Amino acid sequence: MSEHELIQATEWPVTLSSLKEELDALGVREGDTVIVHSSLSSLGWVCGGPQTVVQALMAAVGSGGTVVMPAQSGDWSDPAGWGNPAVPQEWIEIIYKEMPAFDPAVTPTREMGRIAELFRTFPGTMRSSHPQSSFSANGRQAAYITAEHPLTPQFGEASPLGKLYELDAKVLLLGAGYDSCTSFHLAETQLDGMPEKQMGTAMLEQGERVWKTFTDYAYDADDFADLGADMEGRVAVKLGRIGRAECRLFSVKEAVDYAKAWLADNRPKG
Repeated sequence: MSEHELIQATEWPVTLSSLKEELDALGVREGDTVIVHSSLSSLGWVCGGPQTVVQALMAAVGSGGTVVMPAQSGDWSDPAGWGNPAVPQEWIEIIYKEMPAFDPAVTPTREMGRIAELFRTFPGTMRSSHPQSSFSANGRQAAYITAEHPLTPQFGEASPLGKLYELDAKVLLLGAGYDSCTSFHLAETQLDGMPEKQMGTAMLEQGERVWKTFTDYAYDADDFADLGADMEGRVAVKLGRIGRAECRLFSVKEAVDYAKAWLADNRPKG
């Protein structure tokens, strides 16, 4: 949607004041730790764009709270598996040798949206060290959440997601769907017989740039939308509108616990 179309579709500008009021009405409270998945365009025309949204989120949780966002960088993966788009076979060895090492301060996010990309550079924001599946956090618990992110399993109990579960954090789907709910990946790591795959990335190891291969779970978000739809009514999910967007707020812990049982029952065995 172009900016002109967005303006035409928006009855009234979305502002810092209106966002704070609507976040409060949805249930975001001072002191909360909240992982946010967002779609800027779904909110309508925002006066100040992503800067306004980030400032509203930080104001909503206050100085005692923490805002977290995924900061994934899918470009830092094995080019042999790229399909959107694929690269010529003869490029692959060049990429293995020339891809720069992941740098939390510099490496951009991929397909995380404008809000998450701005948030990773926001004053005070910290970022975990995983070269493919990092998380950004700003606030009281930021250092704890982003510290020591294991290479594998990247979404396991020792990852930022595991720490959010431990902290009884909240998930805010800010115009995003359940298919964006990264917390469900934590449940995948707890499934029996979860398939694995070999992965690769460019990273620093003992101060030197290396191409590192490792094995992790074959994470799959294809059924997360169905999982989330089934979860509503069984787990406390607060629904409301923020700007033009339909939004949801719920507990990380309750969602992961439900997802573990649902995935075990609904995914094909073997």
